[in-house]
Parts: sequence; C-alpha cells; structure tokens
Amino acid sequence: MAYLHKEIETMPRDQIEALQSERLVWQVKRMYENVSLFKERMDKAGLTPADIHGIEDLGRLPFSYKQDLRDYYPFGLFAVPMEEIVRTHASSGTTGKRIVVGYTRDDLAIWADCVARMMTGLGLDSKDIGQISYGYGLFTGGLGAHGGAEQIGATVIPMSSGNTALQIQTMVDFGSTFLCCTPSYALYLGEAAAEAGVQDQLKLKTCILGAEPWTEDMRQAIEAKLGAKAYDIYGLSEILGPGVSGECEYQCGMHVWEDHFIPEIIDPDTGEKLPAGAEGELVFTTITKQGFPLIRYRTRDICRLDYETCRCGRTHVRMMKPQGRTDDMLIIRGVNVFPSQIEEVLLKLDGKVTPNYQIIVDRVNNTDTLDINVEMSEALFEDDVKSIEKVERTIVERLRSMLGIGAKVHLVHPKSITRSEGKAKRVIDNRKLH
Repeated sequence: MAYLHKEIETMPRDQIEALQSERLVWQVKRMYENVSLFKERMDKAGLTPADIHGIEDLGRLPFSYKQDLRDYYPFGLFAVPMEEIVRTHASSGTTGKRIVVGYTRDDLAIWADCVARMMTGLGLDSKDIGQISYGYGLFTGGLGAHGGAEQIGATVIPMSSGNTALQIQTMVDFGSTFLCCTPSYALYLGEAAAEAGVQDQLKLKTCILGAEPWTEDMRQAIEAKLGAKAYDIYGLSEILGPGVSGECEYQCGMHVWEDHFIPEIIDPDTGEKLPAGAEGELVFTTITKQGFPLIRYRTRDICRLDYETCRCGRTHVRMMKPQGRTDDMLIIRGVNVFPSQIEEVLLKLDGKVTPNYQIIVDRVNNTDTLDINVEMSEALFEDDVKSIEKVERTIVERLRSMLGIGAKVHLVHPKSITRSEGKAKRVIDNRKLH
C-alpha cells in the first residue's frame, strides 16, 4: 500500500480520538477568544472553553451554518488578523452573498498535504503528469488539486476548465496520466476524445473527480470512456476545499483525514447525533485550521460513516458517497427527490440514453409538475419510433417505482443538452419564479 504518512493514516482509533480531543480543546479556546459569533453562541449555551475536555463534549458545542458566512461577509468569521491571511477563496454567490473563506500559510500547507495523501494512496508520484481541469480562481477546486499534485512532485498542467478541444490535445500531446475535474466534465471529455478519434492515444490511468454528486453507474461510464479508474474526492470551501476526504484504490468510501477534521452524522430535523453506520446529515469540525475554522458545520450532505479499518490498512473513518444534499433535494408533490436517483435510473438502460439530462420542475394550477429531458444515444436515435417510445415508457415506469411519483420524460436528440465544463446544472426549478 502507498501512504504519504503511514504513522498517521494507520493510527489506532484510540490514538486518533486522543489527538482529536487535544486539538478540539485548542480550537475551541482560540475561537472563543477570536470569533465573536462563536463566543456569543457559547455564552448563550452557558459554556466556556473550560467546559470542553475532548471529543466526548463535541455534542455540547453549537452548530455553524452557511448563513453565518453570509451574515458575517466577507471576513467576520476569520480567527486571525488579515495580515496572516495569505489567500482567500469564494463561492459564486448565485443565491445571495458569496461564501468567503481565508487561509493562513499553514492552512495551505495542510490543504496540499490532505490532497497529496489521497493522490499517494492511488499510486501517483513524481513520475506522473497531472492535468488540473477544475476551474482556477475563487473556486477552490483548481488550486486545491494543484497544491496536492505539486506536493507529490507530479508535473502539473494547470489547464482550468473549458476549451475542451485544447484539453484533449494537451492530454494526448503532454501524456497526462491523471485528470482532476468534475464528473460531468470528465464524461464530456471522454465523449470529445471519442469524437476526435484519440481515445487509444490517451495515457490516463487515474481520474480524481469531485465538486458535484455522481453515482456508481456514472463512475463506470467515465471509466469506460476514458480508460482510467475514477475516484471520488470530497471537500467544501467552508471546511477546506477538495481533499477533506478521498477514496483509496479500493473505491469503498472516502477516507476523512481525522487528524484535521472531526465528522459526525446527525438527524437533519432534530440535530441529534446518530449512531455509527446510520445515514443522516454530515457535520464537520475543523481542528487544525487557523484562518477560518468552523465548529460543527452543517454541510447538508446526506451520507453515512464507516469506522471499520479499510482493506488498504487506513484506520481513518470513511464517508460513503453522499446520496444528495438537503438543499439540493426537491420536494415534489410532497415527495423528496434527489437528482442522483434520476441519474441512477438513466444509467441502467444499457446505453440507450446518455447520462446527460435536465430536470424541469414547475407549478401548474397549484400542482407541481416534473419533466425530464433525456438525451438519446446515437444508436437509439437511429432506431424506429416504436423502440424510442418503448425506452421512454421504461424510464417513466422505473422513475415511478424509484420516486413514487409520475414524471413526463422527453427523449431528445443526441448532444442537444448543453454540456458543462464546470459543475453541471441539472435542475431548473421554475417554482421559484412564481
């Protein structure tokens, strides 16, 4: 097995928890002294740093929320003076004020190290050439993956997203051996390579994909198109960026680097902590981050944690692929619907449709409507009308079985749905406009 820090990655659980306790006590004290909102919430709960002795007291601490970052925009939650902040990142701000995060020099070193741990676990090293096709700039993806790749000594190609033809040409000419981007863009690059007739010229062996939810069926589709293994990486700008957790070679859950982050699973409705193995909302506490630390941050991601030692030998808890986000979840006619459920149905149709789809939700006469546009494969498009209608009926039936509600399915021409070079926009919810 390949480890970057074997003594940390294979640390016994009692030692992991002892280290977390020590660092949690340190973090609570400095946040109480430096972050006014945290102090207010601690005081309101009747707590002082002296009441927190270790991870056994974690549940007593107040939650943090995304709205906090908007309310204290831009720098109101930083725990160090601005002269110690050497970089900021931010969200796009499409739904209000941007989410702004800051990093000290030590924070950036930890970030690079976390990403490097995952890359090393996948067998990547200084002999590899990494094409970083996440967006650079305020988005954390590009520079986050870039830092990890440099940490392992790989040759880095800072492509950023977009210009797909140049991406494919670079992949071939430079001999890229690993690719970092969103899953939807990886699938698009696979299609583009096939169209250019250069699939057999690719030297890719590894794809590290994140920043949007994706299914196991989509993993198989990406691996088939690019001829490389596809691995999941997880991160939130609020917690660090990509690299909070990542898969190892066994693709059986993403290892959370518990010397830096404490994960919990809670009931999203009550906030109560759930037992190990239960599915619920993922909550993170940062215990080494200096510039912008967070205690018990509610991610809205729905998943479960597995504390069993992995086949790779790592003892750090694994988070299973999130099933969706509570803020991405659509409530249609009283039923909870995740886009990943629809994707799962589409990818089990033996290649008759592509994984490119668009969900359109509307409200007509006070009733929610659900329309799904799905791209046909080239082969189905060239088939007879009866075959196309049969596939459409199959999708409708399987979606009704999966979701418990009816949906109108529209099979559309191949390549008629706009491809994404960043995060895919799968949902158009017109109810918000009414």
